[in-house]
Amino acid sequence: MATQEHLLDLPSVGDLNPAPPGKMTEEEFVTWCDEDTRAEWVDGEVVVIPPLSVDHGDLRTWLLAVLGIFVEETDLGEVLPDVHVRLATQRTRRVPDIWFISNQRRDLLRHAHLEGPPDLIIEIVSPDSESRDWREKYLEYQAAGVREYWVIDPMSQHAEAYALPASGSAETTATVASEYRRLEEKEGIIESTVLPGFRLRTAWLWPETRPKVLAALRELGLLGPST
Repeated sequence: MATQEHLLDLPSVGDLNPAPPGKMTEEEFVTWCDEDTRAEWVDGEVVVIPPLSVDHGDLRTWLLAVLGIFVEETDLGEVLPDVHVRLATQRTRRVPDIWFISNQRRDLLRHAHLEGPPDLIIEIVSPDSESRDWREKYLEYQAAGVREYWVIDPMSQHAEAYALPASGSAETTATVASEYRRLEEKEGIIESTVLPGFRLRTAWLWPETRPKVLAALRELGLLGPST
């Protein structure tokens, strides 16, 4: 959990770098958006993202630890938070809470952004982002070819995951290939189709039932039994 000292350092809404009036070109946005500003560019419009709440930050930190260690230990690719994803086909630059890129597609990594769709994106819903996360980004990521999209809503304690059909599968047709399918939750567990062996109990996502990182990794088979 966040300490009192950490809470004192959290920026307030008044500390946000306000978006300049009017539309911006992508080049203007890249120049304006410094490393201390969380903002997205959507076809000329600038969306400034408010500071994270403590609950949002705690969940993202936990997910980043579990997913990051899992990906590192299985040598599948790289997991990053708060780095711009440039989706040229959608004319957007998004800042997902967490995203994963496979080793086979690391050539898309640039100095300060990813040039193209990640293999997996996780968005944690906040009060100001409900419509963006559940609808706008869902449609955008689907059209851009993000293979898997997880939406986690701490406010309603509800999570859903979606995946595109695997390339070459019987279901991949001209009309189906670009449409997400919801991943079925079985006995409280959602399994990734992008990360072999990675699964999450939805109960792990909520504060009152969230295990320690090592306990979650142990259930994922990365650690031996506790002593």
